[in-house]
Amino acid sequence: MTSHHSKGWLAKGWLAKGWLARGLLRSPFQIVLLGVVMLALTLVMANVSSASAGEAFPPVANQPADGTSKADMWQGIRSGVQGTVTIPNKSAGVLVQSEGEAWRSLRNGPLSTYGGWVLGGMLGLLVLFFLVRGRIRIDGQKTGRTIQRFNAFERGVHWLTAGSFIVLAFTGLNVLYGRHTILPLMGPEAFAAMTQYGKFAHNYLGFAFMLGIVLIFVMWVKHNIPERNDIAWALKAGGLFSKGVHPAAKKFNAGQKVIFWATVLGGAALGFTGVQLLWPFSFASMADMQLYQLIHSAVAVVLIAIVIAHIYIGSVGMEGAFDAMGTGDVELQWAREHHSLWVQEVTGETPRHHHGHHRAPAE
Repeated sequence: MTSHHSKGWLAKGWLAKGWLARGLLRSPFQIVLLGVVMLALTLVMANVSSASAGEAFPPVANQPADGTSKADMWQGIRSGVQGTVTIPNKSAGVLVQSEGEAWRSLRNGPLSTYGGWVLGGMLGLLVLFFLVRGRIRIDGQKTGRTIQRFNAFERGVHWLTAGSFIVLAFTGLNVLYGRHTILPLMGPEAFAAMTQYGKFAHNYLGFAFMLGIVLIFVMWVKHNIPERNDIAWALKAGGLFSKGVHPAAKKFNAGQKVIFWATVLGGAALGFTGVQLLWPFSFASMADMQLYQLIHSAVAVVLIAIVIAHIYIGSVGMEGAFDAMGTGDVELQWAREHHSLWVQEVTGETPRHHHGHHRAPAE
C-alpha cells in the first residue's frame, strides 16, 4: 500500500510542481536530485511494508542446514557435543557440559546427606559411649614414674599434621555445608570474607598436611604392620567396653593401626585429588576433576569422622592418653596396661597380666 501511494505522488507531481511554482527547483541538477531522493524513499517504504507483512526476511527454517531436526540438534548440545572453535581453549566448543549437572546432583544430594549422617552419627555415638562407659581410668596403682612414649620430633610432626588437618576440616566443611548453616547466622558479607580467607588457608595448609603425612609414614610404618597380637586385641575390642580388660599390645595397638592406615591412605587420596583441583586442567579433564572433587569430599568426611574418634580417646576419653602427645612422657602404669609388649621392649621388664588387666583401647 505504501508503494502504491508513493507512485501516486510521483504520477501527480504535485510536490515537484509546488516547488517549481515557488522557484525552489531552478536547475536540472536539483530536479534530478529530487527524483533520486523520491525513488530512494519509495524503495525504503516498499521494504518496510514488505517486512511488516512478513516478506522482507525469509521464514525461519524448521531444521538446521545439515538436515537434522532442531530436537536432535539440542539433544546433541545437551549431551556435550564438541563444536569447532578457533581459540586455544578447545573445551569452549562445548556449549553445555552435562556432566556438571550429575556432579552437582551428587554433591548436593547423596554426598551432603550421607556426609552429615556420618559426622552426626559419630558425634552421637561418642556422646552415648561417654555416658555409658565414662572415662577410661588407669586401673592399677600409679607408680609416679614416667616413660617416654614420643620424642620432640615425633610430637612436632603429629601436631603439624593434626593442626593443619583441623583447619582443612573446618574450611572444607564450610564449603560443603556453610551456605546452609553458617551463612544465615553470619550474613553474606561476613560469610563471604570468612570463606575467602578459609579458601586461602585450605589451599596453602594442604601442603603442610601432605608433608606431615609423609613424615608420619616414614616414622611409624614399621610399628603399624598388622600382626597376630592385633587379632586378640580386636576380638576383645581393646577393652573399650569392659573395665579391667587390657589386651597386650606393642607401641601401637590394633585400633591405632587402623587410624594410622586410614590417615596415611586417606591423606594420600586427599593430597592427590587436592593437587588436581589446585591446578585445574593441568593434569585432568573437566570430567576427571568433577570425579576428583567428589572423591576428595567423600574421603575427607570419612577421615574427619575417624579423627573425631581419635581426638576423643586421646583427650577426655582416656586418662593419661593426652600426655603421650603433650609432654611425650606417660605414666608407667598406663603404659603397662595399654602397651605392655612395648614396655617390655623398652625397659626389659616382663609383662604382668594380673586378673582383668588386659585393656588397650586406641588413643
